[in-house]
Amino acid sequence: MKYAAKNIISCLITTASISLGLSAGNMVMAQEKIKIGFPMALSGSSAQFGEPILKGAQMYVDEINAKGGVLGKKFEIISRDSKAKPDEAVRVARELIGREKVNFLVGSFTSGEGPAISEIAKEAKVLFVALAPKTDRLTAPDALHPYVFRTSANTTTEGRAAAAIVARWKVKRIATIAPNFAYGQDAVTAFVAALKKLRPDMEIVDQQWPKINEGDYSPFITAQLGKKPEGVFSVICCGNFTAFAKQATGLGYFKTINNNFINVAEGGSLESMQALGAEYPLGIWGNAADALNFVPTDPAVAKVHADFQARVKAYTKLQYPPSWVVSGYIGMQFLTEGIKKANSLDPLKVGEAMKGMELMTPLGKMTMRAKDHQLTRGMVWGKSVASKDHPFPILSPVEYIDATPLMD
Repeated sequence: MKYAAKNIISCLITTASISLGLSAGNMVMAQEKIKIGFPMALSGSSAQFGEPILKGAQMYVDEINAKGGVLGKKFEIISRDSKAKPDEAVRVARELIGREKVNFLVGSFTSGEGPAISEIAKEAKVLFVALAPKTDRLTAPDALHPYVFRTSANTTTEGRAAAAIVARWKVKRIATIAPNFAYGQDAVTAFVAALKKLRPDMEIVDQQWPKINEGDYSPFITAQLGKKPEGVFSVICCGNFTAFAKQATGLGYFKTINNNFINVAEGGSLESMQALGAEYPLGIWGNAADALNFVPTDPAVAKVHADFQARVKAYTKLQYPPSWVVSGYIGMQFLTEGIKKANSLDPLKVGEAMKGMELMTPLGKMTMRAKDHQLTRGMVWGKSVASKDHPFPILSPVEYIDATPLMD
């Protein structure tokens, strides 16, 4: 019995040693790569933008990995579909941290997802770089923490830029239409406040608040036309804008307001214009992360941008690469340079390294502000016009509005 017991104990010790050895080996193997957890809207209407964002991040990773990676390690992106829903974003973020043991979280799409993932990052002490959520609430003073950074524009800069454009219009009666959640609410608030300062003679005559992912916009459109606006500020986003534009055109909406319509939320993106094609309303204003025909005024930046667009075209093998690719690319660019500067994968050290960091991006020099972890990210703006060279409209002329003077 003693011999048997001794053998059993010996076997248990041996088995435990093997298990520990395998675990240690697995940990070493896991440490050979820098794992990026990538929660992103990859289905539904938001996938129109979510998929190109992921493609841009993967493009940057592939370029860096081809050069040997960072700190002797290569990146690996592990993506999950957040379905543009906060609860699903939280679930996949927890999965990426707990099961996949990711080093960093990068991504998220909606302004509902971003703050939700930010709380998970804070709780787990994992650095989170938000690529698309624009709500001011993500990096507001009472929500800011060491583990969250944003590389997209925000609702303040977007709303103020739109107000500067609308202030040029020779109209006085303005209406707004926006989805009734954080992004829509914050963008409208920023727009209205800025417009009142720039054009106090302008009057907000109507505000419509359809639910997010509304299918039938006709009641809101009809109600708004009844208030007789002369111009409209819109925050209808992604595939929802496709549905909205078709319904609005059928109801004579754009014609009634003489195309005095400006849509933020990348209403002027290549993705939106390709989706609508000949049905895209001409003469309206929109913004975008990038544009096919955008040529920066600074020759040095123009060269960087042209080179980037050529690489995107080669990488995606698309004649007209999506504009949102640049958002995934810039996000990974800042995280990577933060890792290099910190010479570490420690989230707090990487975060400290990112504060105040200035980089030349495909759109020009941008700075990650130390005080609010917000990138000085501008956007391109323009009016939609027919193009003889493309099977869809383009923005022309394209104007890049720098976010820096709009932020404080």
